[in-house]
Amino acid sequence: MSTPTPQDLAAQTTAAKTADHPFSLLPLAPAMLANLQQLGYLNMTPIQAASLPFALAGQDLIAQAKTGSGKTAAFALALLSRLDVRRFAVQTLVLCPTRELADQVTQEIRRLARAEENIKILTLCGGSTMRPQMASLEHGAHIVVGTPGRIMDHLERGSLNLSALNTLVLDEADRMLDMGFFDDIVTVAKQCPKERQTLLFSATYPEGIAKLSQQFLRNPKEVKVQGTHEASKIRQRWYEVERETRLDAVSKLLLHYRPASTIAFCNTKQQCRDLVDVLSAQGIEAIALHGDLEQRDRDQVLIQFANRSCSVLVATDVAARGLDIAQLEAVINVDVTPDPEVHIHRIGRTGRGDAEGWALNLASLDEMGRVGNIEVMQGRESEWHPLNELTPASKEPLLPPMITLQILGGRKEKIRPGDVLGALTGDAGFAGSQIGKINVTDFHTYVAVERSIARQAVSKLSSGKVKGKKVKVRFLNEL
Repeated sequence: MSTPTPQDLAAQTTAAKTADHPFSLLPLAPAMLANLQQLGYLNMTPIQAASLPFALAGQDLIAQAKTGSGKTAAFALALLSRLDVRRFAVQTLVLCPTRELADQVTQEIRRLARAEENIKILTLCGGSTMRPQMASLEHGAHIVVGTPGRIMDHLERGSLNLSALNTLVLDEADRMLDMGFFDDIVTVAKQCPKERQTLLFSATYPEGIAKLSQQFLRNPKEVKVQGTHEASKIRQRWYEVERETRLDAVSKLLLHYRPASTIAFCNTKQQCRDLVDVLSAQGIEAIALHGDLEQRDRDQVLIQFANRSCSVLVATDVAARGLDIAQLEAVINVDVTPDPEVHIHRIGRTGRGDAEGWALNLASLDEMGRVGNIEVMQGRESEWHPLNELTPASKEPLLPPMITLQILGGRKEKIRPGDVLGALTGDAGFAGSQIGKINVTDFHTYVAVERSIARQAVSKLSSGKVKGKKVKVRFLNEL
């Protein structure tokens, strides 16, 4: 009987959603299978069933899987199967976005590694002093789990040697990209041997994932447990408005649905400006994106919206071209576009990955012809709702969850995202989960923090140090 290929195994294990997928289907050592049984791992989760046959066969992989789907075991079993315990050198590197995730991953690999004695796993993250980590590395390790900034620090100091590496894992790659680690990931990957296996796990598939893949994955297999752009995830509603009440209707939509993140599309720059004025007067934080903005202002607008420190981005189609914002909860079409394809493109920016999204549309009587063209293209009738059903869902103001801090100093001062993350999670004592996206430009660094810790974060960063130096910090916009 012929040996089954990874494709055969993947087909077997994902043949039916309701079927059991026992780990015994996989070419794992008896001791590993016994350990899995002891841990209560009897059947594979969908992401494990889809990805492990390829990963165990040594193929590069891009796997879409959300937190809690069993993805850690999916890559841990693969890297442990390739490990030579007698060779006391770093054979696997797992990159994670935060210290908390790195700790979780380390614990999970330790549990799965119990089948084999004397496997040494080290966690290397910012927020901890370098000296003990360097001492641990001197004694050797088989597996290193860490955050990009701290791994780069060790590579620069020569305390981490990756010449024996055979597996590189990028865990929650989209979150690392969100936090501004793209360049760090590329730098680390370039210091790994070319003949290696690379396993990339991500909950969503932003543009940066494709760029990473092209740079250093070799003919990767792509595994998606669920589709990522299902039209059914976008709930679309239409509201008829009078021309003079159109802008007020936008604030009614926002206060009724209360999306944390919205793009409001207008057909003209002037409409963008007018809408921002109306929303701001009602206490809704909105910023405009249109062709008249200077590049620096445009960059700051996009940073604030992408890091969730501004609730509403009001944009023209030209200005929004090429934007890929993660976790966009709603799109509002303030004006109906004359081009039905543009409408499809606009609303397709929400409801990505595992998320659902709203597409909320305003139309006056003289735009009904355009609405008809959109219906023809979509192949279905529009769902109309009366404006008077829109009532505020809460008396609380609609505030964005994050605040952007601006640090004076950027790439020219050799500041990296990991330095800022380390300062906030180390001496300042904040959790990695309270820190959002970090953007480093030539002269400034922007970091999103949860609204509840914003004032404290400014105070602690101002009184502490980033990369060993005092820095000036301010709110990009006032609280």
